[in-house]
This record gives sequence, C-alpha cells and structure tokens, in this order.
Amino acid sequence: MKLFYTPGACSLSPHIVLNELGLPYTAEKVDLKQHTTASGADFYAINAKGYVPALQLDNGEVLTEGPAIIQYLADQKPQAGLLPQAGSLERARVQEWLNFIGTELHKTLAALFNPSITPEARSKTVETFGKRLGVVDKALQGKDYLGGQHFSVADAYLFTIVNWAPMLKVDLSPWPAVVAFQKRVASRPAVHKTLEAEGLI
Repeated sequence: MKLFYTPGACSLSPHIVLNELGLPYTAEKVDLKQHTTASGADFYAINAKGYVPALQLDNGEVLTEGPAIIQYLADQKPQAGLLPQAGSLERARVQEWLNFIGTELHKTLAALFNPSITPEARSKTVETFGKRLGVVDKALQGKDYLGGQHFSVADAYLFTIVNWAPMLKVDLSPWPAVVAFQKRVASRPAVHKTLEAEGLI
C-alpha cells in the first residue's frame, strides 16, 4: 500500500494507524499547493478531490477520506484491537466519535487555516471549537482514550486534529484532559515514529 500524505495534515491519522498496525506500506509526500507528489506525479490524477489522505491499495485502487481509510486499515489486522468488531455497539461508538471529530472538530478548526479569516470570524470559530472540545474533555476524564483504556482509530484522528491547535494559536489549557491525552498519545512508540517520519518533531 502507498499512503499519500502532507506533513501534519489530516493524513497523519492513517499514517499513525499504519505504524500502530505494523502493516507494510510506503509513503509519498504531496505538495498541496502545487498538487504534485514527491515523485512528480499529478496528485489530481491519483485523487480527483485534490487533498490528502489517499491510500493506494495493492490492486491499484485508491481509497480516500481519513475516517474510511483508518477503519479499512484496522480491519486488515483486527487482532490489533484498533477497531471493535463490526456490528457491535463498541464499533458504533468509535464511528460516533469519528463522525463527531470530522464534522465538529476537523471542519471547525480547519477554518482557521484560511489566511483571509476576519478577527471576528476567528473569535467565533475558536469559541465554537472550544464548546465542541469541551465535550471531548468531559468524555476523557478518568480515561486514557476515548473508548476507555484501549487506543483506537478514533484516538489517532482526535490526536491529529487537536495537534493543529498550537500552530493555530489556540490555547488548550482550558481542557486539561485533552492536554493529557495529547501527551499520552504522543508518547506511543508508533505515534512518535510517525511524527519523526513527517518531520514534526
């Protein structure tokens, strides 16, 4: 498999999951401004949507959208326990978190990358993000991870999105359980390996 990624972007979550699972893969960096890959390929020819992540499978098919990719990957090695059994309530809970992270955290925080955002819009966006993150902070109290004591694909996604906060100058100190979660996940060997590979540490 080949993962197309941009350092620190939302493609970080499937990169983490690949390393957590120990699956064989290669990774190719994508320049999202030029829409070219490190090998010089037109990224639009790989993913017509033009953004990362994209996972090229061994049969040549390309899978896109981070939450879909990380669930697919986890199902390739179910014994690793990154995703509960299909049809279980526990599986639905992980998917519940994936949807919440994608729609309420990812899309909200990503708006701050827009260089033309007005101060008023930025303030409102940060306020909205804070309310949503408060839900996460409450859920993490007394737990190591979103589902309890076991790391899942939802934790990889949450870590990835919250990791943007410092570069976007969003203070996380009002959410101590989230701050502790970020440190806990960053200390995982597979996560540390991924952050190093992407030049983030």
